Amino acid sequence: KQAMRAVIQRVSKASVTVNAVVVASILEGLLVLVGIEDADTNKDIQWLSSKIVGLRIFDDADGIPNLSLKDIGGNLLLVSQFTLHAAVQKGNRPSYSKASKASVALPIYEALIKTFETALNHPIQTGVFGAAMTVSLENNGPLTIMLDTKHKALF
Repeated sequence: KQAMRAVIQRVSKASVTVNAVVVASILEGLLVLVGIEDADTNKDIQWLSSKIVGLRIFDDADGIPNLSLKDIGGNLLLVSQFTLHAAVQKGNRPSYSKASKASVALPIYEALIKTFETALNHPIQTGVFGAAMTVSLENNGPLTIMLDTKHKALF
């Protein structure tokens, strides 16, 4: 099954650097790496963004993870990462044939950005689509969750 995939990391801070220039950075919030496939639709965009914005993984006043990114007014850094669709069943060289080409993936990525910004009611930070990026993060927890829009669960 084809699916949009995401790796969500709760961070104290995260940044993206391209050609030695920091192009995006956040403090408390989520770093989301997203992989897009040709079959992904607006329904996948809506489900994934709603799930990520609503994940109750931030501590409340009692130290219990009861709050969502939206609840805390946290930041989101979205990075397109086609390698999330690596197929490694045969041999040792991953195949990325299931990952969408830029002509398909970029409009979906841009729609995902807008959907997150609407849900959070503020701009998000992003990597540079298609660029070689250095992603730095301070994982808070560590807490990392993987989502897949077709399985609606961990992949």
